[in-house]
Amino acid sequence: MATGRKVGSGGQRKRGLAGRGPTPKAEDRVYHKAYQARQGAGQGGKQAGRRGGRPSSHGHGAGADWVVGRNPVLEAMTAGLPIKAGYVAEGSERDDRLRDIFKYAAEHSISLLQTTRAELDRLTGGAVHQGVALQLPSYDYAHPDDVMADALADETREALVVALDGITDPHNLGAIIRSAAAFGVHGVVIPERRSASVTAVAWKASAGALARVPVARAGNLNRTIVDYAKAGFTVVGLAGEGETDIAGVPGVDGPLMLVVGSEGEGLARLTRERCDLLARIPISSQVESLNASVAAGIALYEVARCRGDLV
Repeated sequence: MATGRKVGSGGQRKRGLAGRGPTPKAEDRVYHKAYQARQGAGQGGKQAGRRGGRPSSHGHGAGADWVVGRNPVLEAMTAGLPIKAGYVAEGSERDDRLRDIFKYAAEHSISLLQTTRAELDRLTGGAVHQGVALQLPSYDYAHPDDVMADALADETREALVVALDGITDPHNLGAIIRSAAAFGVHGVVIPERRSASVTAVAWKASAGALARVPVARAGNLNRTIVDYAKAGFTVVGLAGEGETDIAGVPGVDGPLMLVVGSEGEGLARLTRERCDLLARIPISSQVESLNASVAAGIALYEVARCRGDLV
């Protein structure tokens, strides 16, 4: 898509950069030799907080429950992410972004603890934090049986649960949960292993929907699917080679579990065998497949439409 930006913009791009905060110091930029020298002296040459040679914006070195950097922190606050603790390094240079963070924190009763830069470096695992970071609380996962029970007990709408078979991208997890909230899903079930978990990235991608849709962790997803089937759920797996159009799925007017496969492999063989049927989303022959979160959103829309749940 053309952007209209021309070579030699005569300084017009400056306005797009205004207010984004100061450039991190050389020793805070993981690609700069000053950073490498500092890390080499203090940590035996290991560069904490790196992934693929680039600086982290979510504190990978400290764990997935951290948000670091002035822009990400402000975005996390305004997106309504839950906050366990906020930190600001002493002597951090004030700019428009930091002032916005302080203002938002004050207006929404968010405490920001002052700490030393060295301590914030330690907490965030060496990530480029620009003097500010947020720690999110550990997510309290539901149990698959509780999600099932709550879904079946709901007298306002038929039970609808989404199971994710190996979704490893937290952006996709968050986006699917956002669609789940939009179309009345009672809960999302993920495996304990080989799956994205609820992290800061997933929280942000869900646009706050994680606060409304419970996520359950299953020790054995296939066994959980069998349990739901025994409880009366029709189990529908999304697959490009499915014989049933998602718009004509039988059993949609009763308890339903929609199973979405991984981004690359799709549904695993054993998971396919646990499904009552495989459904497909018709797409152009020029495109091989849909992104997992997009496919989930389309499928959930069709279920809601067939049930007459859309206003």
